[in-house]
Amino acid sequence: MNDYAGQHEVISENMTSNITVELARYVQELKQERKSYFHDGRKAQQHIEICWKQLESSKRRFERDCKEADRAQQYFEKMDADINVTKADVEKARQQAQVRHQMAEDSKADYSSILQKFNHEQHEYYHTHIPNIFQKIQEMEERRIVRIGESMKTYAEVDRQVIPIIGKCLDEIVKAAESIDQKNDSQLVIEAYKSGFEPPGDIEFEDYTQPMKRTVSDNSLSNSREGKSELKFGGKSKGKLWPFIKKNKGATPEDFSNLPPEQRRKKLQQKVDELNKEIQKEMDQRDAITKMKDVYLKNPQMGDPASLDHKLAEVSQNIEKLRLEAQKFEAWLAEVEGRLPARSEQGRRQSGMFDAQNPATVNSCAQDRESPDGSYTEEQSQEGEVKVLATDFDDEFDEEEPLPAIGTCKALYTFEGQNEGTVSVVEGETLYVIEEDKGDGWTRIRRNEDEEGYVPTSYVEVYLDKNAKGAKTYI
Repeated sequence: MNDYAGQHEVISENMTSNITVELARYVQELKQERKSYFHDGRKAQQHIEICWKQLESSKRRFERDCKEADRAQQYFEKMDADINVTKADVEKARQQAQVRHQMAEDSKADYSSILQKFNHEQHEYYHTHIPNIFQKIQEMEERRIVRIGESMKTYAEVDRQVIPIIGKCLDEIVKAAESIDQKNDSQLVIEAYKSGFEPPGDIEFEDYTQPMKRTVSDNSLSNSREGKSELKFGGKSKGKLWPFIKKNKGATPEDFSNLPPEQRRKKLQQKVDELNKEIQKEMDQRDAITKMKDVYLKNPQMGDPASLDHKLAEVSQNIEKLRLEAQKFEAWLAEVEGRLPARSEQGRRQSGMFDAQNPATVNSCAQDRESPDGSYTEEQSQEGEVKVLATDFDDEFDEEEPLPAIGTCKALYTFEGQNEGTVSVVEGETLYVIEEDKGDGWTRIRRNEDEEGYVPTSYVEVYLDKNAKGAKTYI
């Protein structure tokens, strides 16, 4: 896929350098050329409009002079026919008529000249200037079309050069798709996320017909029913929860004992590798300081060797601390991998209590999933196995304060909480969220001050407050 994308990048780069840049420059040239042609066209149009205005002006003047000459001639004839008018007045009217007639003749000659000039200019405008401008614009557009065709041809050549490589890339993609092994991929996911827990043993038969006091089965998934009324969420004891789903308020243990065995082994191995890298880094730094000190000893003018003693001691101390830390994690890793004897009874007891406070991941089914009321310890040896009873946690839980709400949720479906630690909800009901899903598929909610518990996360839609404080958020 990377090679396939790379060939398209080659096409893009060639188009940018050989086509896009050149076309952009050519378009700017065409814009300037077209602008000059339009300017010539407007100039020719303005010139013919001016000639037309001159023609109209000379025509109106000729018409006015002709009318004045006609009126002057009529006035002279009237004065000449009147016997009461003196000879001087008749002569004056005759001279006035001659002047007007001469003016009309001059206007006629001027109008004739301007008319001939306008006809010539109009002929040039419609038969020479405008056709030449249109011809230039047409030639410019034809050059543009030819240039676009050449660019398309260039693109085709660039694309044709990479087609064989693209074909090989596509063949490799098909080959890679055909080589997918879904079984192997699934196994890789399983190996990455498997917990390493062993399934519980068979539940022993409890005979109710015997009058003797029965004992709880060691392999039972639930503890003694004694004190059940105190443990229910609907009781009067506020904040009291089922012990095996108690929230761990502390930080993540250094030995990752809160994780399933397989995940713990991977975390420990990762930590050991990180420490070894840090040790190697510090050792390289120590070697560099030692070499520098030797140089200072041989060449005192370059520096004081004693000035490096403090740094060298500090690096050596860091290496020793990292080695002790690595040995500690390697011991835990060896214990998980079974290379060392099992832990002592006290350590096993503490691990069992811690595991009881961190429920194992449950199946993500809907209502058929087990409630988070049980967990499994890492070691299930028959001898010395410690069972944690609910009564051991009563005092501790009585002293707890109710967790604050960190948001609200709306029930998407009806859920019947039949197991201890769960609470029933009705579709559409709005409740308070006091603890998010920790990855086991359960969300802790509260209906009121006296009733809280767990519901499947898939049964509710959660709305968290951005500034919520109190319960921790698990992702």
